[in-house]
Amino acid sequence: MKRVLLLGGVTEALAIARTLGPEHIYSLAGVGRVPTDLSCQVRVGGYGGAEGLAQFIREEGIELLLDATHPYAARISQNAATAAQLSDIPCWALRRSAWQPQAGDDWREVSDWAELIEALKPFRRPLFTLGREPLQHLHEIPPEQFWTLRALDAYPGNERCEVIGARGPFLLEGERELFERRQIDVLISKNSGSAATEPKLEVARERGVPVLVLKRPVLARVEREFGAVDEVLQALKERGLR
Repeated sequence: MKRVLLLGGVTEALAIARTLGPEHIYSLAGVGRVPTDLSCQVRVGGYGGAEGLAQFIREEGIELLLDATHPYAARISQNAATAAQLSDIPCWALRRSAWQPQAGDDWREVSDWAELIEALKPFRRPLFTLGREPLQHLHEIPPEQFWTLRALDAYPGNERCEVIGARGPFLLEGERELFERRQIDVLISKNSGSAATEPKLEVARERGVPVLVLKRPVLARVEREFGAVDEVLQALKERGLR
């Protein structure tokens, strides 16, 4: 029996999972909602690194590993590529193209948290759209700043930070209202390449708000890379896995 192990993490992964039959496995780290309407099996949780993933692949008779994790999930992607090599199976990856700055954009790339905090010093009302990472730094907020932090789920903030729990897709009008109401003077974002979260960049452009962009990590090399769901589905069909 031919089997695919699909590692999810981006919206497109669910679109692929919806085409897979009951012999295949859709794997999620456990962050966010777990779909209950799929024909394929759903597994939630980690594997214990590359060795653990390789063991799972061998035990389950997986023929193909498909990495559709987030563009910033560099460690998971590396583990996937290594596990596939250890198991002597191919590893494919769906990798979104990065957003590109347009006319009127003021993008400033930062490499890590320390560089980000330094770049934030001139600003007072930042909007963080990095996920949960800033939660670890709430005690470091300077007294002159008030942070708005948007993540998938709501978390406790403090007197200088409010955390908004919200899931995309985000609409342009809603993003305009958020920037206006919070008087956002700088946006902090990963370059995820997702259409669902792109409207915030358009609003930043309209308002002349700078964007601090966290640099994309270099991801592991794999046998095949795809830029769109349709390409993945066609390749799976050609391999007899759909």
